[in-house]
Amino acid sequence: MTWWDEAASTIAAEFSDVGDVAQLTRILVRLLLAAVLGFALGFEREQQGKAAGVRTHMLVAIGSALFVLVPQQTGIVPADMSRVIQGLVAGVGFLCAGTILKQGRDERHVQGLTTAAGLWMTAAIGMACGLGREVTAILSALLALAVLSLVPRLVALIERMVGPPNGNGGNGKPRVIASPDDETKR
Repeated sequence: MTWWDEAASTIAAEFSDVGDVAQLTRILVRLLLAAVLGFALGFEREQQGKAAGVRTHMLVAIGSALFVLVPQQTGIVPADMSRVIQGLVAGVGFLCAGTILKQGRDERHVQGLTTAAGLWMTAAIGMACGLGREVTAILSALLALAVLSLVPRLVALIERMVGPPNGNGGNGKPRVIASPDDETKR
């Protein structure tokens, strides 16, 4: 065997992690679905003017899918996969902590909690895609989109019917759920 033949067979072996078309299709579906769902969540956040938008959410979703997809391909045992998931959740939690800002000395001026929770949710959705739980990932993304876009409107509607929360008037307590009207009041 010549040097060139040996190099060529080594290169071919390095790219042999996908054994057949079915496995390639499975990988593509899982990663592309993670990207699409990350895009949907990121687009909603970007439309609201948030710092973590389309690219951030897509990368978190794809990365999460990849972190569980690769070990799954190698035949990892469930006990070891649980450690991979624990590490992924901790790592994403660290990333999310960087999006939370506290301004001032009191707890009333905290920003980024929804962004952090959204990125955490996006990681979980990406993880579901990587594990082959596509329907669960889609349903979770739809529910997350509903929480991000519909719940603030529902809260605003309820508040118009029953009045503002007790703590939102005189004593300056923050609202738990912001409504779209809050942006115009500032």
